[in-house]
Amino acid sequence: MVGEGGVDERRYVVYASLTGTAKRFATRLRDALNASEAASSSAFSSGSFELVSASDVEDPEKMFTPPDGGRVVALFVVSTHEGGMVPDASAWFARWAREAAYDERTGWMYLKNVRFAVFGCGNKEYGDNFNRAGRELDAQLARMGAERISRRCDGDEAGGRMETQFEEWSGKVERRLYKSTVVDVDLKTTDGLSEAPVEEECEYASAGEDDASAALDGTGSEDGQDMEDMGESENGEKREMVTDALRGALTKQGYKILGSHSGVKLCRWTKAMLRGRGGCYKHTFYGIESHRCMETTPSLACANKCTFCWRHHTNPVGKSWRWQMDDPLELVEAAVSEHRKMVKQMKGVPGVLPEKLVEGMNPRHCALSLVGEPIMYPEIGTFVNELHSRKMSTFLVTNAQFPEAISNLPPITQLYVSVDAATPETLKAVDRPLFSDYWDRFIDSLTALKDKQQRTVYRLTLVSGWNMEEVAAYAKLIDLGKPDFIEIKGVTYCGSSDASSLTMKNVPYHKDVCEFGEAIVNLRRGENGEEEYGLACEHAHSCCILLARTERYKIDDEWYTWINYDKFQDLVASGEKFTALDYMERTPSWATYGSDEGGFDPEQVRHRKVRNHPGKVSEPNTVQ
Repeated sequence: MVGEGGVDERRYVVYASLTGTAKRFATRLRDALNASEAASSSAFSSGSFELVSASDVEDPEKMFTPPDGGRVVALFVVSTHEGGMVPDASAWFARWAREAAYDERTGWMYLKNVRFAVFGCGNKEYGDNFNRAGRELDAQLARMGAERISRRCDGDEAGGRMETQFEEWSGKVERRLYKSTVVDVDLKTTDGLSEAPVEEECEYASAGEDDASAALDGTGSEDGQDMEDMGESENGEKREMVTDALRGALTKQGYKILGSHSGVKLCRWTKAMLRGRGGCYKHTFYGIESHRCMETTPSLACANKCTFCWRHHTNPVGKSWRWQMDDPLELVEAAVSEHRKMVKQMKGVPGVLPEKLVEGMNPRHCALSLVGEPIMYPEIGTFVNELHSRKMSTFLVTNAQFPEAISNLPPITQLYVSVDAATPETLKAVDRPLFSDYWDRFIDSLTALKDKQQRTVYRLTLVSGWNMEEVAAYAKLIDLGKPDFIEIKGVTYCGSSDASSLTMKNVPYHKDVCEFGEAIVNLRRGENGEEEYGLACEHAHSCCILLARTERYKIDDEWYTWINYDKFQDLVASGEKFTALDYMERTPSWATYGSDEGGFDPEQVRHRKVRNHPGKVSEPNTVQ
């Protein structure tokens, strides 16, 4: 490939990606550069850029070796993983760069015929490890004599500006590669010489780039430069959490975006019950009306990047609230309004029952478990109280990283804490938390439940091959919060994604979940064999079971896991203190563990979908 001035070039866009962001940016960069090359009026053709995953580079020396008399152009988009490392799949490439940079045999001019630029995909919430992988690679390549096309840019996911930062950086790289042909470069003439204007560098790039050791030590705040506060613009004003790119991604997933940081979505179980085809596990366990349940969140941001996140990490992350904040009363009004619009759109859908559609237009329950961390929203208390004033129950799920916020919550109909692992090592691997003291926060969050007077739940998501061997450790964690209930559910497989390595092999069978629950029950038995927790309910369709404290919720050999929602609302409105025992209700037999119905409401009509698999005789869909 012949480049500018007749120089033969090899051209690469290399990415090291964990959740798919770096790969997406790299693909966009490759496509933009190749489009510019095709439109170039240059007399020389530099050829196309090749998209390469760092994990596929078996011989970096070969990649960086230019043709005789030629050179290599390599552009890198690198994400930073746990502990400031590159994603595991790209570890070999990073190790080569680290060792070669200080190998006497390579020398300081080893890559003298290489031109490069680095964009880092990171999150400032990781502190000193912010974009460390990109910083180190940039310094190592420079140490070996490679020439920077443009200074490194450290994209900050937490600040919500990474898309904009990437566009600015890639545009700069493109202009510098095609400065003789791109028309938007304003050339100035000085003393008969043409020179490109000096461009403002990325605000997140380090000063003193040529000092490799400073960039490699990973300490300090980006080499002394003042760092922009996450979520703040240049004039100090708070930014909106939902960027244009985020809005587009979530809208494609069926979300209705509310204001600048919230969302609402119509649950598939809401749709199912509108058609009389059964409700979700909360209908079975607690008696909610699934067709009257609104699923929403006042905060799309989260402090974890869980491996099983069903939204594939299209939502922002952060350790504190640094964005603009919408009024809670307006958010509730917007959520109810958008929910009703989505329910109304179900009119005319085959099977939708007219009476259920009418009821669905008046939601009675709110599941604050959509995506993100609802208690990050500073006005979550007011938000919840507004829902209660509208006679809507609240089922709030938190990821166990904000214990103080849990303690400050007003009465919640049912408060959940996600317990995704029972040891620090597994929690770090499964939830991928931003906080360095994540385990202390996790323990404090569980402990905070003990002081709550209303219903509390440990929610365990079982991932086969990840956390199902820790049953004894899970049983010990119960002492911290003494929850009323323990929900145990198999992980839901949401399809393949660069954001997660999970496959169908990680999804446990219902019998596996039942055996796990039975083991918990046995491990929590008293000295005389009495049950502290019993197997109360199951919803086989969701691969989910419920354990309940027998001393509270088993009366005369019958379970009382259901909720008297009218009684709860009266108790909240009274302003008096009350407990979980004041609004419990008897559980119907079909919902109990081991029932013939498997947790399916007999008043609903089961709809079985027969899938046509290759080699099998097709059968018509059946309804029973």
